[in-house]
Amino acid sequence: MGVAVLVGTRKGLFVLTSDETRREWSVEGPHLTGWEVFHALRDPRTGTLHAATNNWVYGATTHRSTDLGETWERAEGIGLPEESGLTWEKSWHVEPGHADEPETLWLGGTPGALFRSRDAGSTWEPVQGVIGHSTREQWNPGAGGLCCHSIQPDPSDPDRVYIAISAAGAFRSDDGGETWEPKNSGVAADFFPDNPFPEVGQCVHKLLVHPARPERVWQQNHCGVYRSDDRGDTWERLEGNGLPSGFGFPLALDPDDPDAAYVIPEEGAENRVTPNGRLGIYRTRDAGSSWELLTDGLPQQAWASVMREGMSFDRLDPAGIYVGTQSGSVFASPDEGDEWIEAARFLPTILSVEACEWS
Repeated sequence: MGVAVLVGTRKGLFVLTSDETRREWSVEGPHLTGWEVFHALRDPRTGTLHAATNNWVYGATTHRSTDLGETWERAEGIGLPEESGLTWEKSWHVEPGHADEPETLWLGGTPGALFRSRDAGSTWEPVQGVIGHSTREQWNPGAGGLCCHSIQPDPSDPDRVYIAISAAGAFRSDDGGETWEPKNSGVAADFFPDNPFPEVGQCVHKLLVHPARPERVWQQNHCGVYRSDDRGDTWERLEGNGLPSGFGFPLALDPDDPDAAYVIPEEGAENRVTPNGRLGIYRTRDAGSSWELLTDGLPQQAWASVMREGMSFDRLDPAGIYVGTQSGSVFASPDEGDEWIEAARFLPTILSVEACEWS
Protein backbone atom coordinates (compact mmCIF):
# COMPACT_ATOMS: atom_id res chain seq x y z
CA MET A 1 0.00 0.00 0.00
CA GLY A 2 1.41 3.38 -1.03
CA VAL A 3 0.61 6.92 0.01
CA ALA A 4 -0.77 9.84 -1.95
CA VAL A 5 -1.02 13.56 -1.32
CA LEU A 6 -4.01 15.23 -2.96
CA VAL A 7 -2.94 18.77 -3.83
CA GLY A 8 -5.73 21.25 -4.48
CA THR A 9 -4.67 24.31 -6.49
CA ARG A 10 -6.08 27.34 -8.27
CA LYS A 11 -5.78 25.31 -11.47
CA GLY A 12 -7.13 21.87 -10.62
CA LEU A 13 -6.16 18.85 -8.54
CA PHE A 14 -2.76 17.13 -8.59
CA VAL A 15 -1.96 13.72 -7.09
CA LEU A 16 1.48 13.00 -5.68
CA THR A 17 2.19 9.30 -5.08
CA SER A 18 4.96 7.34 -3.38
CA ASP A 19 5.62 4.04 -1.68
CA GLU A 20 5.83 3.68 2.10
CA THR A 21 9.37 5.07 2.17
CA ARG A 22 7.95 8.42 0.99
CA ARG A 23 11.25 9.55 -0.53
CA GLU A 24 10.59 9.40 -4.27
CA TRP A 25 7.44 11.06 -5.61
CA SER A 26 5.59 11.17 -8.90
CA VAL A 27 3.11 13.85 -9.93
CA GLU A 28 -0.12 13.16 -11.80
CA GLY A 29 -2.70 15.62 -13.08
CA PRO A 30 -4.16 18.06 -13.25
CA HIS A 31 -7.64 16.69 -12.67
CA LEU A 32 -10.68 18.98 -12.59
CA THR A 33 -9.08 21.49 -14.95
CA GLY A 34 -10.77 24.86 -14.87
CA TRP A 35 -11.75 24.45 -11.23
CA GLU A 36 -10.25 25.89 -8.07
CA VAL A 37 -9.89 22.97 -5.66
CA PHE A 38 -10.04 24.38 -2.14
CA HIS A 39 -9.81 20.92 -0.55
CA ALA A 40 -9.81 17.28 -1.64
CA LEU A 41 -9.65 13.95 0.16
CA ARG A 42 -10.07 10.23 -0.29
CA ASP A 43 -12.85 8.88 1.91
CA PRO A 44 -11.24 6.11 4.00
CA ARG A 45 -14.63 4.38 4.32
CA THR A 46 -15.29 3.96 0.60
CA GLY A 47 -12.18 4.98 -1.35
CA THR A 48 -14.10 7.73 -3.18
CA LEU A 49 -12.34 11.01 -3.93
CA HIS A 50 -14.26 14.14 -2.93
CA ALA A 51 -13.31 17.72 -3.72
CA ALA A 52 -14.62 21.13 -2.64
CA THR A 53 -14.56 23.02 -5.93
CA ASN A 54 -15.24 26.53 -7.21
CA ASN A 55 -15.53 28.06 -10.67
CA TRP A 56 -16.22 31.64 -11.70
CA VAL A 57 -18.89 30.44 -14.15
CA TYR A 58 -20.40 27.36 -12.48
CA GLY A 59 -20.13 28.51 -8.88
CA ALA A 60 -19.43 26.58 -5.67
CA THR A 61 -20.00 22.84 -5.57
CA THR A 62 -18.35 19.46 -4.96
CA HIS A 63 -16.98 16.76 -7.24
CA ARG A 64 -16.52 13.06 -6.55
CA SER A 65 -14.69 10.24 -8.30
CA THR A 66 -15.05 6.50 -7.67
CA ASP A 67 -12.17 5.57 -10.01
CA LEU A 68 -9.23 7.51 -8.52
CA GLY A 69 -9.78 10.57 -10.67
CA GLU A 70 -10.39 9.02 -14.06
CA THR A 71 -13.93 10.42 -14.15
CA TRP A 72 -15.76 12.93 -11.98
CA GLU A 73 -19.36 13.65 -11.07
CA ARG A 74 -20.41 17.16 -10.06
CA ALA A 75 -23.06 17.78 -7.41
CA GLU A 76 -25.95 19.95 -8.60
CA GLY A 77 -28.23 22.36 -6.85
CA ILE A 78 -26.22 23.27 -3.74
CA GLY A 79 -27.72 26.41 -2.27
CA LEU A 80 -29.00 28.15 0.82
CA PRO A 81 -32.67 28.74 1.71
CA GLU A 82 -34.05 31.92 0.18
CA GLU A 83 -35.55 32.94 3.51
CA SER A 84 -32.08 32.96 5.10
CA GLY A 85 -31.05 35.94 2.97
CA LEU A 86 -27.71 34.21 2.37
CA THR A 87 -26.06 33.23 -0.90
CA TRP A 88 -23.76 30.22 -1.25
CA GLU A 89 -20.40 31.61 -2.38
CA LYS A 90 -17.46 29.22 -1.93
CA SER A 91 -16.92 25.54 -1.07
CA TRP A 92 -14.03 25.32 1.39
CA HIS A 93 -13.83 21.91 3.04
CA VAL A 94 -15.37 18.46 2.60
CA GLU A 95 -15.18 15.89 5.42
CA PRO A 96 -16.33 12.28 5.83
CA GLY A 97 -18.85 11.58 8.55
CA HIS A 98 -18.49 8.98 11.27
CA ALA A 99 -17.16 5.55 10.35
CA ASP A 100 -20.57 4.02 11.11
CA GLU A 101 -22.27 6.34 8.59
CA PRO A 102 -20.57 5.63 5.25
CA GLU A 103 -23.04 7.70 3.24
CA THR A 104 -22.66 10.85 5.38
CA LEU A 105 -20.40 13.73 4.34
CA TRP A 106 -20.06 17.32 5.53
CA LEU A 107 -19.29 20.43 3.47
CA GLY A 108 -18.33 23.83 4.80
CA GLY A 109 -17.91 27.16 3.09
CA THR A 110 -18.88 30.78 2.70
CA PRO A 111 -20.88 32.52 4.15
CA GLY A 112 -20.40 30.57 7.40
CA ALA A 113 -22.43 27.69 6.00
CA LEU A 114 -22.45 23.96 6.70
CA PHE A 115 -24.08 21.28 4.52
CA ARG A 116 -24.62 17.57 5.05
CA SER A 117 -25.02 14.81 2.48
CA ARG A 118 -26.65 11.52 3.38
CA ASP A 119 -26.14 9.96 -0.07
CA ALA A 120 -22.33 10.02 -0.42
CA GLY A 121 -22.19 13.49 -1.94
CA SER A 122 -24.90 13.27 -4.60
CA THR A 123 -27.07 15.90 -2.88
CA TRP A 124 -26.47 18.36 -0.05
CA GLU A 125 -28.78 19.94 2.51
CA PRO A 126 -27.93 23.02 4.58
CA VAL A 127 -27.58 22.46 8.32
CA GLN A 128 -30.18 24.79 9.78
CA GLY A 129 -28.60 24.90 13.23
CA VAL A 130 -25.61 26.71 11.71
CA ILE A 131 -27.44 28.76 9.06
CA GLY A 132 -29.84 30.17 11.64
CA HIS A 133 -27.52 30.23 14.67
CA SER A 134 -28.59 32.72 17.34
CA THR A 135 -25.16 34.42 17.34
CA ARG A 136 -24.84 34.77 13.55
CA GLU A 137 -25.28 38.54 13.55
CA GLN A 138 -22.08 38.73 15.63
CA TRP A 139 -20.03 36.83 13.02
CA ASN A 140 -17.74 38.83 10.75
CA PRO A 141 -15.79 37.77 7.66
CA GLY A 142 -12.04 37.40 7.87
CA ALA A 143 -9.69 38.07 4.97
CA GLY A 144 -10.89 34.87 3.28
CA GLY A 145 -14.54 35.66 3.86
CA LEU A 146 -16.90 34.21 6.44
CA CYS A 147 -15.77 30.65 5.81
CA CYS A 148 -16.58 27.39 7.57
CA HIS A 149 -13.25 25.69 6.94
CA SER A 150 -12.78 23.06 9.68
CA ILE A 151 -15.15 20.13 10.21
CA GLN A 152 -14.15 17.43 12.69
CA PRO A 153 -16.41 14.51 13.62
CA ASP A 154 -15.51 12.90 16.94
CA PRO A 155 -14.35 9.34 16.15
CA SER A 156 -15.60 8.15 19.53
CA ASP A 157 -19.14 9.56 19.27
CA PRO A 158 -21.22 9.72 16.06
CA ASP A 159 -23.36 12.51 17.53
CA ARG A 160 -20.44 14.88 18.23
CA VAL A 161 -18.93 17.10 15.57
CA TYR A 162 -16.92 20.33 15.63
CA ILE A 163 -16.74 23.19 13.15
CA ALA A 164 -14.65 26.35 13.00
CA ILE A 165 -15.64 29.53 11.19
CA SER A 166 -13.54 32.61 10.48
CA ALA A 167 -14.37 34.88 12.13
CA ALA A 168 -16.97 33.40 14.40
CA GLY A 169 -15.03 30.79 16.37
CA ALA A 170 -15.35 27.12 17.21
CA PHE A 171 -18.68 25.33 17.70
CA ARG A 172 -19.59 21.83 18.88
CA SER A 173 -22.69 19.77 18.33
CA ASP A 174 -23.51 16.86 20.63
CA ASP A 175 -26.75 15.90 18.89
CA GLY A 176 -25.69 15.05 15.36
CA GLY A 177 -25.68 18.59 14.04
CA GLU A 178 -29.09 19.77 15.24
CA THR A 179 -27.78 22.37 17.70
CA TRP A 180 -24.38 24.06 18.02
CA GLU A 181 -22.77 25.57 21.09
CA PRO A 182 -19.89 28.07 20.87
CA LYS A 183 -16.66 26.65 22.29
CA ASN A 184 -14.37 29.64 22.66
CA SER A 185 -13.73 29.95 26.40
CA GLY A 186 -10.22 31.28 26.91
CA VAL A 187 -9.64 31.98 23.20
CA ALA A 188 -8.65 35.57 22.58
CA ALA A 189 -9.88 38.00 19.96
CA ASP A 190 -7.06 40.51 20.40
CA PHE A 191 -8.47 42.61 17.57
CA PHE A 192 -11.41 43.47 19.91
CA PRO A 193 -9.53 45.38 22.65
CA ASP A 194 -12.76 46.33 24.42
CA ASN A 195 -13.91 42.70 24.57
CA PRO A 196 -10.95 40.36 23.92
CA PHE A 197 -12.77 37.20 25.08
CA PRO A 198 -16.23 37.28 23.45
CA GLU A 199 -18.58 34.32 23.25
CA VAL A 200 -18.17 34.35 19.46
CA GLY A 201 -16.10 36.40 17.03
CA GLN A 202 -12.75 34.63 17.35
CA CYS A 203 -10.83 34.04 14.14
CA VAL A 204 -9.97 30.34 14.11
CA HIS A 205 -7.66 29.48 11.22
CA LYS A 206 -7.65 25.68 11.62
CA LEU A 207 -9.09 23.19 14.13
CA LEU A 208 -8.28 19.47 14.49
CA VAL A 209 -9.44 16.70 16.84
CA HIS A 210 -6.76 14.19 17.76
CA PRO A 211 -7.78 10.83 16.25
CA ALA A 212 -6.46 8.73 19.17
CA ARG A 213 -7.48 11.07 22.00
CA PRO A 214 -10.63 12.82 20.78
CA GLU A 215 -11.12 14.84 23.94
CA ARG A 216 -7.94 16.73 22.87
CA VAL A 217 -8.61 19.44 20.29
CA TRP A 218 -6.01 21.76 18.75
CA GLN A 219 -6.42 25.04 16.94
CA GLN A 220 -4.23 27.55 15.13
CA ASN A 221 -5.88 30.90 15.63
CA HIS A 222 -5.35 34.42 14.38
CA CYS A 223 -4.36 35.09 18.00
CA GLY A 224 -2.20 32.12 19.02
CA VAL A 225 -2.01 28.34 19.06
CA TYR A 226 -4.40 26.62 21.49
CA ARG A 227 -5.04 23.19 22.97
CA SER A 228 -8.15 21.89 24.72
CA ASP A 229 -8.24 18.71 26.79
CA ASP A 230 -11.98 18.81 27.49
CA ARG A 231 -13.50 18.73 23.99
CA GLY A 232 -13.31 22.48 23.53
CA ASP A 233 -14.96 23.52 26.79
CA THR A 234 -11.79 25.40 27.78
CA TRP A 235 -8.63 26.34 25.87
CA GLU A 236 -5.00 26.98 26.79
CA ARG A 237 -2.89 29.37 24.73
CA LEU A 238 0.46 27.86 23.72
CA GLU A 239 3.00 30.51 22.81
CA GLY A 240 5.93 32.39 24.25
CA ASN A 241 7.68 29.02 24.39
CA GLY A 242 9.67 28.77 21.17
CA LEU A 243 7.26 30.02 18.52
CA PRO A 244 8.34 33.25 16.78
CA SER A 245 4.69 34.22 16.32
CA GLY A 246 1.26 33.03 17.40
CA PHE A 247 -0.17 33.93 13.99
CA GLY A 248 -0.41 31.26 11.30
CA PHE A 249 -2.84 29.14 9.34
CA PRO A 250 -2.10 25.40 8.99
CA LEU A 251 -1.94 22.71 11.65
CA ALA A 252 -0.97 19.03 11.60
CA LEU A 253 -0.94 16.28 14.25
CA ASP A 254 0.86 13.01 14.85
CA PRO A 255 -1.95 10.41 14.84
CA ASP A 256 -0.10 8.17 17.32
CA ASP A 257 1.14 10.86 19.70
CA PRO A 258 -1.46 13.23 21.18
CA ASP A 259 1.34 15.46 22.51
CA ALA A 260 2.81 16.14 19.05
CA ALA A 261 1.62 18.90 16.75
CA TYR A 262 3.04 21.01 13.90
CA VAL A 263 2.43 24.65 12.93
CA ILE A 264 3.88 27.12 10.43
CA PRO A 265 3.94 30.61 11.95
CA GLU A 266 3.74 33.79 9.91
CA GLU A 267 4.94 37.23 10.93
CA GLY A 268 1.45 38.52 11.50
CA ALA A 269 -1.84 39.63 10.00
CA GLU A 270 -0.24 42.57 8.19
CA ASN A 271 2.71 40.59 6.79
CA ARG A 272 1.66 37.04 6.01
CA VAL A 273 5.02 35.42 5.29
CA THR A 274 7.14 33.02 7.32
CA PRO A 275 9.35 34.76 9.91
CA ASN A 276 13.03 35.50 9.46
CA GLY A 277 12.96 34.92 5.70
CA ARG A 278 12.79 31.15 5.92
CA LEU A 279 10.21 28.38 5.73
CA GLY A 280 9.98 27.44 9.39
CA ILE A 281 7.97 24.42 10.52
CA TYR A 282 7.65 24.07 14.28
CA ARG A 283 6.97 20.88 16.22
CA THR A 284 5.94 20.25 19.79
CA ARG A 285 6.23 16.86 21.47
CA ASP A 286 5.12 18.00 24.92
CA ALA A 287 1.58 19.24 24.17
CA GLY A 288 2.75 22.77 23.42
CA SER A 289 4.98 23.42 26.42
CA SER A 290 7.87 23.93 24.01
CA TRP A 291 8.38 24.14 20.23
CA GLU A 292 11.39 23.31 18.05
CA LEU A 293 12.24 24.64 14.60
CA LEU A 294 12.56 21.99 11.88
CA THR A 295 14.79 22.92 8.94
CA ASP A 296 16.56 19.86 7.49
CA GLY A 297 15.83 19.86 3.75
CA LEU A 298 13.78 23.07 3.77
CA PRO A 299 14.88 26.20 1.87
CA GLN A 300 17.04 28.45 3.99
CA GLN A 301 15.78 31.61 2.30
CA ALA A 302 12.08 31.77 1.59
CA TRP A 303 9.36 34.30 2.28
CA ALA A 304 6.76 31.58 2.10
CA SER A 305 3.09 31.38 2.92
CA VAL A 306 0.97 28.32 3.56
CA MET A 307 -2.82 28.40 3.58
CA ARG A 308 -5.05 26.88 6.25
CA GLU A 309 -5.54 23.61 4.30
CA GLY A 310 -1.90 23.46 3.24
CA MET A 311 -0.66 20.95 5.83
CA SER A 312 -1.53 17.30 6.41
CA PHE A 313 -0.30 14.05 7.97
CA ASP A 314 -0.56 10.37 7.16
CA ARG A 315 -1.26 7.36 9.38
CA LEU A 316 2.03 5.48 8.80
CA ASP A 317 4.72 4.79 11.39
CA PRO A 318 6.63 7.06 11.57
CA ALA A 319 4.06 9.64 10.58
CA GLY A 320 4.55 11.61 7.40
CA ILE A 321 3.96 15.37 7.43
CA TYR A 322 3.15 17.33 4.26
CA VAL A 323 3.22 21.05 3.44
CA GLY A 324 2.16 22.91 0.29
CA THR A 325 3.20 26.52 -0.30
CA GLN A 326 1.39 29.18 -2.28
CA SER A 327 4.48 29.35 -4.50
CA GLY A 328 3.77 25.80 -5.71
CA SER A 329 6.12 23.52 -3.76
CA VAL A 330 5.13 20.44 -1.78
CA PHE A 331 7.46 19.34 1.01
CA ALA A 332 7.17 15.87 2.51
CA SER A 333 8.71 14.51 5.69
CA PRO A 334 8.78 10.71 6.03
CA ASP A 335 9.99 10.81 9.63
CA GLU A 336 7.77 13.11 11.70
CA GLY A 337 9.49 16.30 10.56
CA ASP A 338 13.15 15.43 11.11
CA GLU A 339 13.92 15.52 7.36
CA TRP A 340 12.11 17.21 4.48
CA ILE A 341 12.03 16.37 0.76
CA GLU A 342 10.69 18.64 -1.97
CA ALA A 343 8.18 16.29 -3.55
CA ALA A 344 6.96 18.72 -6.22
CA ARG A 345 7.63 22.25 -7.39
CA PHE A 346 6.20 24.84 -9.79
CA LEU A 347 2.61 23.72 -9.26
CA PRO A 348 -0.12 26.37 -9.44
CA THR A 349 -0.95 28.20 -6.22
CA ILE A 350 -1.54 25.48 -3.63
CA LEU A 351 -4.75 25.76 -1.63
CA SER A 352 -4.73 22.38 0.15
CA VAL A 353 -2.83 19.17 0.76
CA GLU A 354 -4.38 15.98 2.11
CA ALA A 355 -2.55 12.67 2.64
CA CYS A 356 -4.29 9.35 2.08
CA GLU A 357 -3.67 5.68 1.36
CA TRP A 358 -3.26 4.81 -2.31
CA SER A 359 -3.19 1.60 -4.28
